Amino acid sequence: MLKRSAFTMIELIFVIVIMGIIGKFGVEFLLEAYKSFIFSKVNHELQATSGAAVELIAAKLQHRIKDSVIARTGVPPAAPVSIGSVSGNNYTVLEWVGTDYEGFRGNANTSPSLPNWSGILDLNNTNATNAILISPETNTTAINSMILNLSDTNSSINNAALFFIGANSNAVTDYGWDGSLVLINAQQGAMHPITSVTGIGNENRFAPAVGTANFTGIDVYEYYKLAWTAYAIVYEAGADNLGTLRLYWDYQPWNDRDGDTNADQFNTPGIQVKSAIIMENVSTFQFTSIGDIIKIQVCTKSTIINGQNDGDGYSLCKEKTIF
Repeated sequence: MLKRSAFTMIELIFVIVIMGIIGKFGVEFLLEAYKSFIFSKVNHELQATSGAAVELIAAKLQHRIKDSVIARTGVPPAAPVSIGSVSGNNYTVLEWVGTDYEGFRGNANTSPSLPNWSGILDLNNTNATNAILISPETNTTAINSMILNLSDTNSSINNAALFFIGANSNAVTDYGWDGSLVLINAQQGAMHPITSVTGIGNENRFAPAVGTANFTGIDVYEYYKLAWTAYAIVYEAGADNLGTLRLYWDYQPWNDRDGDTNADQFNTPGIQVKSAIIMENVSTFQFTSIGDIIKIQVCTKSTIINGQNDGDGYSLCKEKTIF
């Protein structure tokens, strides 16, 4: 007859001990692997969102009028200071005037594709006067159409202005940031409000905007940039020392559309300023400048790990230098 042997008591004890060891360390190993995966996922998400935020801000700043950049503190914002005077990290608003780079690229659907504005004034043209500026190869009708499209009909060429390249300017007073339009309405600021000249064949002509002086006694330079909106990056504080970064556009600090004789700002009631959230859960938004170079930093933090608040969380920062 065949005999069937069984485990001895000692063998059973060894098996139980080995299974206990495997169970204890195996579970801990799986737990650590799971935590590593979660933190890797959070890191990837924060890297992606903060990287996208920094790149978006940099893309807008790349087309700035370099002399126009200012900073403010608080919401509603306090008095502006030039970006070159910024020290410390208590500034929560970064503002600048952007050039109409979309219009300068022209219309890709036309052949040949020409810019809507050339950036050049013909100062020796016989049709140029103290109230008419001639810009060869410029099409004010196309400019107006593009601004209307980009602003959803909120702005037009009548809200645009020229910036003469080479002219001296004060960042605080010459762009309308301080709320005063005295210099600008006299065409003595950095921004020169314009309108188009009506009539076939006049598409290459700019005239002073209604309510502003003509160009008599003003230094008019041959090269210019056209602008129709300013931009603001605003850090809005929230709970847990985490805030929101928001982009504002479609407003003109050199303009007055609400009739109060003060310049339009991104927080002016009644002005149809557009805004969009760039990023949430922002712990730090900092910027500084050296000459015309601007450096920005965005830091973000996630305290929610696997659906629960772990207290410490995970944080990282992204930086970008814009020339």
